[in-house]
Amino acid sequence: MLVLAGCVGGPGNGDNATAEPDLPEEDVDEPVGDDVDKESTHDETDAVTEGEETDETDEKPPDTTDVDGDLEFHHVDVGQADATLVVTPSDETILVDTGDWRQDGSEVIDYLESEGVDRIDHLVATHAHADHIGGHAAVIEHVETDGDGIGAAYDSGVPHTSQTYENYLDAVEEHDIELLVVEEGDELPIDDESVSALVTNPPEGDSGDDLHYNSVSLVLEFGEFRYVTTGDAEADAEDRIVEEWGDDLEGDVYQAGHHGSSTSSTAPFVDAVAPEIAVVSSDHDSQYGHPHDEVLEAFADRGVETYWTAVHGDVVVTTDGNEVAVETEAIVSTDGEDLREAKHAADDPHSSLSRTINTPLGLTSLPG
Repeated sequence: MLVLAGCVGGPGNGDNATAEPDLPEEDVDEPVGDDVDKESTHDETDAVTEGEETDETDEKPPDTTDVDGDLEFHHVDVGQADATLVVTPSDETILVDTGDWRQDGSEVIDYLESEGVDRIDHLVATHAHADHIGGHAAVIEHVETDGDGIGAAYDSGVPHTSQTYENYLDAVEEHDIELLVVEEGDELPIDDESVSALVTNPPEGDSGDDLHYNSVSLVLEFGEFRYVTTGDAEADAEDRIVEEWGDDLEGDVYQAGHHGSSTSSTAPFVDAVAPEIAVVSSDHDSQYGHPHDEVLEAFADRGVETYWTAVHGDVVVTTDGNEVAVETEAIVSTDGEDLREAKHAADDPHSSLSRTINTPLGLTSLPG
């Protein structure tokens, strides 16, 4: 884990940074410009610390006897973007991504306020695309000014030539926030010892400048429960993660990679995770067609209970380390085939969801 202690002096400047393009997603992933040197984000390193690695990957700490309280995952409905708030039993907070640049953090800030969250202990940027770090600068400013501040920020260390990325780095520097670059094998330094957050991507060492390939991926554990999230990691990254981490991936809840795109959630990866529940964060009228039909069908074929923020709204997953409860704003079907039909509904995406769940809390008992 590379420490960039609150002084990033980000690559590029306001004059060189570009406005966020309204382009198909494949085009948004433009290469880093010549004026941006990846190494420049590492020049002011103060220290290097090694992440904790598990020698025996078939072990699954922490032990359930030490687990008390609930772990919460709040998947905020931010449209064609990602933002997930994690709250540990001791009220330690992890915010993974902050929505789209067009929202400028407003929906995430509103959600934090509605939940009474005034401190973010760990602010994670899975990668530098503007639909993932779009609210970083605003959230940092809000929490540092009106709340109890940011504990530390984490990202892949791969820069981007955008104004949104520049604003994020400026906010980190202005508020003297410790910025840490993570790689596989690291663990987020969570004070709550009952919860662990293992980094499974980006790869160790120099892995190029592709933002998706280096997307920060995490496996969070609490008792017998595991949660897997991969940002926008695609097939090549998923293949590497499966090869390197194997049994560490088997989980209960999976946040579908790349907003449910078929470039992610490949069969080998989904089979390795073997989730009971999947959560997709994207718009109903996504210009990219997310979630793709193939992904919804794959979840349906595997009997995965699927939640999609476009139709379910905010999706909150709560676990005591053994059982899982899912609460949504809208009580509609979680069958992948039903959701596929809803995606193609011309007007109201809820109109074709004929099979509904009976209660706002879907309880799932996990093996243990």
